[in-house]
Amino acid sequence: MRTINFLDLFAGAGGLSEGFLRAGFEPVAHIELDANACKTLKTRSIYHYLKKNDMLDLYRTYQKTYNKSEDVKDKAIEKLLSYIPKDQLEPVMNIEISEKTLPYIFQEIDCRLKHMEHEGIDLIIGGPPCQAYSLVGRARDENNMEDDPRNYLYKLYIRFLNKYKPKAFIFENVPGILTAFKGNLFRNLQAYMRRVGYNIQARKMDAKDFGVLQSRKRVIIIGWRKDLEFDYPIFESDDKEFTVNNLLEDLPKINSGEIYDKFRYRKKINKYLQNTQLRVEDDIITHHIARPNNERDLEIYRIAVETWNRERARIKYTDLPERLMTHNNLTSFLDRFKVVAGDEKYSHTVVAHISKDGHHYIHPDIEQNRSITVREAARIQSFPDDYYFEGPRTSNFVQIGNAVPPLMAEKLAYWFKEKFEII
Repeated sequence: MRTINFLDLFAGAGGLSEGFLRAGFEPVAHIELDANACKTLKTRSIYHYLKKNDMLDLYRTYQKTYNKSEDVKDKAIEKLLSYIPKDQLEPVMNIEISEKTLPYIFQEIDCRLKHMEHEGIDLIIGGPPCQAYSLVGRARDENNMEDDPRNYLYKLYIRFLNKYKPKAFIFENVPGILTAFKGNLFRNLQAYMRRVGYNIQARKMDAKDFGVLQSRKRVIIIGWRKDLEFDYPIFESDDKEFTVNNLLEDLPKINSGEIYDKFRYRKKINKYLQNTQLRVEDDIITHHIARPNNERDLEIYRIAVETWNRERARIKYTDLPERLMTHNNLTSFLDRFKVVAGDEKYSHTVVAHISKDGHHYIHPDIEQNRSITVREAARIQSFPDDYYFEGPRTSNFVQIGNAVPPLMAEKLAYWFKEKFEII
């Protein structure tokens, strides 16, 4: 059987596609608007090629540039690319998906399919940006996000279904998509998908049921062409005896504002990291840099961790001493300071807002007294340690917060692989 191919729309940093790559699927292209996310995708493509050709030592050298200047990084990437034939890299299109760009995008995909000697696309995966559908986003916007053009990006996703008629697709988004505009948006989305030839089912899923140590609820819409039979996958909950501390315990201890650049782990690999391949024996540590904080925030962090350790309770902003309160809003968003519960089986959801500040993601170790680093956030999202995020720290956090956890994606991918083998 030939390799099953897939097209990744609104690809972000590649969390969803990473799961399908691990399962042996071949990418036709990744399409993404954000330039830094595209750089991350290209670097990951380099990683996959070098790993397959036993040249990971070159990649390890590049990883060590993570805290260097952009000029140093650019030269290092050029050197890596000199070892790789151009047609061996996974195509990444840094472009907005819009009515205006669709003809060009379709032309590029058609050329890629011809080069791959594939007659068509087997699977389309992805999910439009979710901010317009999120409950928090709607609550913060005075117009309930009704004027946001991202509300209708699903129609562009469906244009790809109509053009390429893949056997199946995955459309991933936040639970808020079910209730946006009193449910009318979701009803329209389903109607469009059925109209272009697909039977669909949608269910809420939680990443913690897929071995991810994070509670992250998502709506997963799965569709198959009407000429094919399918049933929605049923996954047994992967509820192992691990805690969030198992994600963090081997990483070097650092304090607020510190940079770790020794690349070495504090402890040997543990069972959870080994089982999930978040870390392998020859890995090195990158992106382990702690945000600087002022003394007021550090005091609040200590109070938050002490309260959790003593009472297993979250602090409300209004619980703080008056001298530490600087916000005028004392009626909403009172959970703005939140500890990542290291002794629980899963963390609360990592979202893109972590790029603004780390107050909602305080490290559970009071001795370190800081918010989590990019590498720690990536681990909570189940990105492996060899995943290199391009761009500044703010962008790294956005890429991670918007991603589909690769572990979750991998289990979906293997289910699809089994289905494709029998149709």
